[in-house]
Amino acid sequence: MSSSYLPATTDSIAQALEAKTPSEAISILYQVLENPSSAPDALRIKEQAITNLSDLLRQENRAEELRSLLTQLRPFFALIPKAKTAKIVRGIIDDIAKIPGTSDLQISLCKEVVQWTRAEKRTFLRQRVEAKLAALLMENKEYSEALNLLSGLIKEVRRLDDKLLLVDIDLLESKLHFSLRNLPKAKASLTAARTAANAIYVPPAQQGNIDLQSGILHAEEKDYKTAYSYFFEAFEAFNALEDPRAVFSLKYMLLCKIMVSQADDVAGIISSKAGLQYVGPELDAMKAVADAHAKRSLKLFEVALRDFKAQLEEDPIVHRHLSSLYDTLLEQNLCRLIEPFSRVEIAHIAELIELPVDHVEKKLSQMILDKKFAGTLDQGAGCLVIFDDPKTDAIYPATLETISNIGKVVDSLYVRSAKIMA
Repeated sequence: MSSSYLPATTDSIAQALEAKTPSEAISILYQVLENPSSAPDALRIKEQAITNLSDLLRQENRAEELRSLLTQLRPFFALIPKAKTAKIVRGIIDDIAKIPGTSDLQISLCKEVVQWTRAEKRTFLRQRVEAKLAALLMENKEYSEALNLLSGLIKEVRRLDDKLLLVDIDLLESKLHFSLRNLPKAKASLTAARTAANAIYVPPAQQGNIDLQSGILHAEEKDYKTAYSYFFEAFEAFNALEDPRAVFSLKYMLLCKIMVSQADDVAGIISSKAGLQYVGPELDAMKAVADAHAKRSLKLFEVALRDFKAQLEEDPIVHRHLSSLYDTLLEQNLCRLIEPFSRVEIAHIAELIELPVDHVEKKLSQMILDKKFAGTLDQGAGCLVIFDDPKTDAIYPATLETISNIGKVVDSLYVRSAKIMA
């Protein structure tokens, strides 16, 4: 900071706003913060200066200076209410989060702030910074440390019955267990978050988060219809708030449509009024997959994977369903190829589909066992024999029904005879 200071007045704030360069404005605001006055008006002006300064530092990508600012402001925090301190601290941490490539810096800063809040006995702020720290650790794939932090935090917050924070923490725990592939615990934590949310007013963005996580868990259980409805609710919430997460909710809606073999609906959803707002690589990727699915073309699917690698394979949610989708497309492609034949060489099918013979043979045997079509593999001749669809003979169900009815009659006669004998 500079050795001189400026008066903490609205004129000083206006002077910073009128500065020709961001560096000049930042220098003026630092000088305002150096003013030793602790009068109520001066404190209010300093709060405004802090907000403006953190915005400028964020725009200039000066993350280290934001961190230093938080440390330098500690004497000032002793002069203002704890609620305002919490707002400023969380605001600066959020500003650092908006600067790319600051993940490690955010984690170390949060740990530093947690130590300070413990020393100052600022429980309200500490709990929220610890929740933020747990989220950062999860993003950094430090799952065990994040889980240990959350376990202690949940017990403490439940004891204090802070429902709004409890919703955040339970939802975060659900995401953490999902990342660890522990679905039962992920569902239990999500249920706890919903229970806490039902007792209070939850902001629309947080409700959208809950619905998004619900959709992800239902999709993981292959219940794509229910998942679609949750993704739709999340999309509506985020769309109303113009939240960037809306496009991901829409993307997962399209994924659900593809997974239930309703790929034809994808183009309609994208061209709808809501869908047109989010046209871009994310939706183009899903449209390419839907086209491949509709045409039962494995080649088009592989082209989509190659062209939209960032949107498909690098998205952890979509990536989980890609292998299942690949299997579905492979099965549909094989079914399309064997449709005209009653007997065909496996090598010929492998040549048509451009895959290794052993891979195709293994898949065909699996499809026969799963009763995807009626047939058998003649491995001696290297051929696939396809049977005609067997017609259901009505005599067997009728016979079973007759035997069942006779059983009921015998049971009824037994009961009557027992009464007579008695």
